[in-house]
Amino acid sequence: MANAVIHIKDAYFFEVPKALWPCRYASRVEFPDIWVSLDPEFQRWEVNRLYDGLAWLAGDFRAASGKPAGDPLFRMPSQPDLVNRYQAWLHSDHAHVGKPLDVYLDEQAAAVLAGLKKWRAAHPARTDVSVTAYLKDHPSSEGWFVLMAGEPRFEREWRRIRREAGNVAEYKADASQAEWSTEKIEAYNANLSGKILIPQPFGGLRNLHEREPGWNNFCISKFLIIEVAVAIIIFALFRWLAAKMNTGERPRGRLWNLLEMILVFVREQIARPAIGDHDADRFVPLLWTIFTFILGCNLFGMVPGVGSPTGAWGVTMALALVTFGTVVLSGMRRFGVVGFFLNQIPHMDIPIAIAIVIKPFILAIELLGLLIKHAVLSIRLLANMVAGHLVILAIMGMAFGLSAAVGFAQSPGWQWGVTATIVVVGSALFSCLELMVAFLQAYIFTFLSALFIGASIHHH
Repeated sequence: MANAVIHIKDAYFFEVPKALWPCRYASRVEFPDIWVSLDPEFQRWEVNRLYDGLAWLAGDFRAASGKPAGDPLFRMPSQPDLVNRYQAWLHSDHAHVGKPLDVYLDEQAAAVLAGLKKWRAAHPARTDVSVTAYLKDHPSSEGWFVLMAGEPRFEREWRRIRREAGNVAEYKADASQAEWSTEKIEAYNANLSGKILIPQPFGGLRNLHEREPGWNNFCISKFLIIEVAVAIIIFALFRWLAAKMNTGERPRGRLWNLLEMILVFVREQIARPAIGDHDADRFVPLLWTIFTFILGCNLFGMVPGVGSPTGAWGVTMALALVTFGTVVLSGMRRFGVVGFFLNQIPHMDIPIAIAIVIKPFILAIELLGLLIKHAVLSIRLLANMVAGHLVILAIMGMAFGLSAAVGFAQSPGWQWGVTATIVVVGSALFSCLELMVAFLQAYIFTFLSALFIGASIHHH
């Protein structure tokens, strides 16, 4: 049975049974860089280098500003004090576990600046209050970093310091660093076994589920690979179908008949009823692509260890934006730019004096409704795909819960057998239900897209 969690969470690795992808690394040098970067020993090494870089940066800024050495500006805490606060922050929330010191400092600075923004909003007459003045009344343990972050050269130098401090290749080559213990290497091999890490030639990762921040940091995720695979499969199948149809022969074979049946279904049961016989055929290729792409992504979610890209809001929102763009462009092409917006207002036989007042409000409501409809279109698909995996996760959780109870409370053995039967049968039944939902949601999304397109090219 597939792990329900990995089906609804994007990641930068594929998970398979450990026996199919065992890891047998013998030293820290052999482990993948992303895994080494999460090791506590590496992070202590990185902390020392970060602190040295920040100390140099603070001294450089102080010298450039002409401030005396005793000035509190840029006065850094001692390394033990900073590390103690950093360690306390790591253990204050499970979401912080594994985050390096530079992330801690960035988040502390962001919290101070957010507090300043909120304070300025609450005191409109004092919006000119500086960060320095705000910190005097609202001291922060990392105020020195916040002040330094306001310097012109800080961002460039901070990027350089972080890049140099977190250089995994230098850590691996550092002969002064002791080799990892045999126990740690064995534990890491056990954790990495079954995880096929995706190479990242264009960006860097923070961990196996998060990329480093930055608009130019492009990372290849599991869902992205699945989407590309679905697109290639669709292209190959229907290119083959087009070549067959061009021969003029009658459909032969199961695959040919299946693909043509999908085409006819989308045209006759979705496009024409929603858009109309006159205009429907122009939009059939788009609707056909949307239907098969969503269906393919949904079906991948039924494959153990793979996952469904439609369980991520970014994917469903992108699909909804395709529909939204088609609605707007098709409507403007039919009625013109101004005519498209005027067409959003239903026809009403009312006096001009009243129409001048009422119609702008109706237009605003209709435009807001247009945005909401497409947002809901994305959320509906997302919610339905996630819900099924969460139900399976809850059912499978019964087995883990009872296993823990048997271990601690020594419950009767028959309870385990009953629970295991419920879990297996329940998971199998819900998996069958999810298979039906995969087809149903592809149909609903495509049909609603056709309805929205049809409404945009016809008079209200």
